[in-house]
Amino acid sequence: MATIFFEPSTRTRLSFESAMHRLGGSVISVSDPKSTSFAKGESIADMARIISSYADIIVLRHPWEGAAQLMADYATVPVINAGDGGHQHPTQTLCDLYTLKKERGELKGMTIALWGDLKYGRTTHSLIFALAKFGATILFCPSPGLEVPDNIMHKLVTEYGGELEKFSKSHKQNQKGAFPVDAAYITPEQPHQLTMMPGIDLEVTMKAGVDALYVTRPQRERFTSEEKAADLQFPIVDQKLMSGKELQRALVMHPLPRVDELAYDMDADPRSMYFKQAARGVPVRMALIALALGVKKNTKPDEAPVTKVDYPVYNREYGVKCSNPRCVTWQETEKNYLKPQFKIVSLKPLTFRCIYCEHGTEPKYVASTEWHQGTTGEKRYNRANSHLAKKIRPENLIAFDSAEEAEKHGYLPGHYAQSQAVEEKPKNE
Repeated sequence: MATIFFEPSTRTRLSFESAMHRLGGSVISVSDPKSTSFAKGESIADMARIISSYADIIVLRHPWEGAAQLMADYATVPVINAGDGGHQHPTQTLCDLYTLKKERGELKGMTIALWGDLKYGRTTHSLIFALAKFGATILFCPSPGLEVPDNIMHKLVTEYGGELEKFSKSHKQNQKGAFPVDAAYITPEQPHQLTMMPGIDLEVTMKAGVDALYVTRPQRERFTSEEKAADLQFPIVDQKLMSGKELQRALVMHPLPRVDELAYDMDADPRSMYFKQAARGVPVRMALIALALGVKKNTKPDEAPVTKVDYPVYNREYGVKCSNPRCVTWQETEKNYLKPQFKIVSLKPLTFRCIYCEHGTEPKYVASTEWHQGTTGEKRYNRANSHLAKKIRPENLIAFDSAEEAEKHGYLPGHYAQSQAVEEKPKNE
């Protein structure tokens, strides 16, 4: 196994290496990108091809979002994502699910509260979809300014069903108790009375209490300069908070490391699970490695799969760029061969989802390869929110981030290239 870690790690890296050794395998490792050809400008694609000839399986941690997907595209051996920037951390989620199942039994019907940095906390991004798949209710309790990104919420609702209710500031202030909840999600599989209601009442949701409080640290290394200067507040999980009636039986979970968001007075509390979570990383990753290498077969009967939406793919080499500057498609070393690719996940408004980092992008202008405002002889672009956009078939769609980009590629402004406000004026004006 090759462990390629371009970000700091203790638990993930050591548990993977321990797992491989306990299975009877061996490990080659990279822990400092400066010691590799990556520092000389080598691309991930070339790195994937080379490492595939040295190892039977690759474990990658990288600061660029989508880097693991890119390496998997070019590697000839299995690739495991050990964390790609603020995007995902799927093997941590396996540890989290295993802990919940060991301690509470059935995942379906649980109520799990996610606490802290939900914007950059990649562990929570992976956990959200897993909890939805297994039928748990999710309560979102972000630190102010660090709410779950919109692209994750959009994917949660469109691909996993269920109900999502966001609570206003005044609504939250009127709730009894000091446990802050920003939003709640209830899966369609759960036989819950709230799935039949047009809105979700927070007090009813909290009445039965919370099964687990999942705490994450502020990911300061990913903060923007504005966020670093904003002096964001990070509420602390301690015995006082955990004495609230909603949390009296809640497990306290944390992917670690902790900073100041989880008090040390919780360590001796029997509800605290974070050290058990870390220890369980070894057997969980042993199982994953064995499955990935074909040493063991999955004998568990398949559960009902999540309904996957068959989104059209947009993969033109120009016009649109991923809106996430942390995406692997933005990086200089990858630009020579890697072109942005997207799924068309919505038409109102027109929204693309990056294949690599899954961030949402809303192009401003559209054109068609065969239909240009009623003629085939003129190349015209129009606003993406105009009625013309709805008439373009996905396979003929051409999208642009700006009018300048459209005109650079030879397109002229169409009748509906102006703002929506101008477009919708009555004809007699």
